[in-house]
This record gives sequence, structure tokens and C-alpha cells, in this order.
Amino acid sequence: MHGLTGGSYESYVRAMLAPACRAVSQGGLGYCAVVINFRGCAGVPITSPQLYSAGVTDDIRQAVFYISNKFPDAPLLGLSFSLGANVMTRYIAEEGEHCRFQSACVLGCPWDLAANVRKLDSTYIGRYVYSRGMGQNLVNILRRHTSSLTCDTNLAIAEAATLACALSSPTIDTFDQVFTRIGGGPSPPWPFASALEYYDFASSHKVLGNIRIPFLSINAADDPVVQEVPMEAEDNGWVVMALTPHGGHLGWFESDGGWGRVKRWVCTPVLEWLRATAEDVCQNRQNTKKLREVDGLLTEVGAERLGCKVVGEEPIIIGTEAGTGMIAGL
Repeated sequence: MHGLTGGSYESYVRAMLAPACRAVSQGGLGYCAVVINFRGCAGVPITSPQLYSAGVTDDIRQAVFYISNKFPDAPLLGLSFSLGANVMTRYIAEEGEHCRFQSACVLGCPWDLAANVRKLDSTYIGRYVYSRGMGQNLVNILRRHTSSLTCDTNLAIAEAATLACALSSPTIDTFDQVFTRIGGGPSPPWPFASALEYYDFASSHKVLGNIRIPFLSINAADDPVVQEVPMEAEDNGWVVMALTPHGGHLGWFESDGGWGRVKRWVCTPVLEWLRATAEDVCQNRQNTKKLREVDGLLTEVGAERLGCKVVGEEPIIIGTEAGTGMIAGL
């Protein structure tokens, strides 16, 4: 899963998946990959009055239903970045011992949303470059889908979307106060009384103790976006927390042998982790719940409120077009 307003085209996603999917004979892992794009991102249409957020796990849950059903014998490995890392962490914790992933790795997870937003807004660069930049990226996403989110004027999300679309370079907490606390997820638990209440609900640092699969987290100490990292991980032996001295937010660059050429060194430990947990650590995920079809929808025993089906296979995902600027896709 990608970052705040990115997609499957992001360079940090491709940097990981290219060697992971490369044939073993060519030095790769020989794996297959699926990128779950947030609704509204990378050309994914919005077909119901709801955007995505840090606290919604049902979209990844239904995607995993589909992937597990299509490839029943394949071990599933989770990999996520930034906002996607927060969502995947919460999903894995919610699933507990029933999680369909064999292992997972998250990078640049924002963990304690309130604390990190507060620290981001405490510096000039944080508030006026990063926070406002990310806020504007969210406004741009919203503007692309105004018609879908405002089609029913009786819904609170319609008014929230209209107000948010009128914002100009808002800080991320301003955007969340105007829109995300209202339109960032299903009811219940949405809407929230404030952005802070939404942050408290959606933060992933509080659920680390519920993870029951091998789980690696990598953050950077000089990350301008994520400055609070729960290194104690609630003393959960399933979780490994790594904090590198440098790396920024989803950077981890090093020279690639020529002037102006760089590569992401973090790909090496991430791929080593995925290979080791897929091939060397013997796990039999016997506790996963049974998938079944109900009224034409693929669902899971105990989660019949959710379901998915293929409604068309025409290409709708933007392949290479990405946002521009220093913080595009974060």
C-alpha cells in the first residue's frame, strides 16, 4: 500500500517491487506483487460517498479476500509505506492470529497521528512546506471526485467535501478537521467530533501489541513527517522496530555509482526480510477464516458485512502518471 496521496506508480513502490518480481535467474526473488491503491488515488474511481483515511481497514481486508481466493496456495507478504503503513498495521493487529499475511514490513509509518501532526506543525518547514503540501495534495484528490462525494446533498460528507475543496494549501490537520473526520470512513465510527478524536481512533501505535505475525517496521530518525516512533512496540516479540539515523521520509538514498544517480539502500533489508519470512521461516496459517460466496459476493466467515466481486476488468488504473513536487505521493 502506498502513501498519503500516491499510487502504484510511486518510485518508492517500484524500487521495492522491481527486484522482488524480477526472475530468480536475473537476481530477483521471483515473486508476484499486487498494489492496493486507495480509493480515489491512481485513477481508482470513487463509487460511494466515502474517501480513504488512516483508520479504514475494510478496503485492504476485502482486497485480501480477493487475493487469497485467487491465489489460495500463495504465501501473502505485506509491504506498506507511510499512510498505507498505518492502515496495514491496524489491519494486521485487528486480524490477530487470523491474519492472512505470513509476514509484513512497514516503512515510514506515522504511528501516533496526533503527536506527529503536532510536531510537524511546530516548525516552519514542517508547517508551511510539508503539512501544507500534503494538505493541498488531499484537496486535489478531493476535487477530482467532487461529483461522487456530493451527489447526495443530504449527507454530511457532501457539505464537508464542498468546504474542503474551497481550501487553499491547508495544513493537514485543517483538512482533517474540515473533511476527514466526517468523510474519511464509514459509520460507525465516523463522523468524529474533531480531527483529534479521529487521530486517537486511527493511530496505529496503540495496536502493536495485537500483532501475531513476523512484523518489521523501519523509520528514520531524521524523518520530518514522522518524529514519534514507538520503539518499545508494547514488548511484542512478533514485532521488530528499526530506526535508522538517516533516511528522511521514504528516502533512504545512497549513491548508485555515478554523479546524480541514487538508489534506495533500504530495499536490501526489506527484501531480505520478505525472503526470509517467506522461505526460511516455516509457518502454516491454519487460523485463517474460511472464505465463501454469499449472494454473489466473496466474503469471510464472521465478516459477512463485507463482500467483493469483480465488476469489470478494463484497465482503469493510472500506470505512470504521478504528482509532481518534493512531497508528491507522501
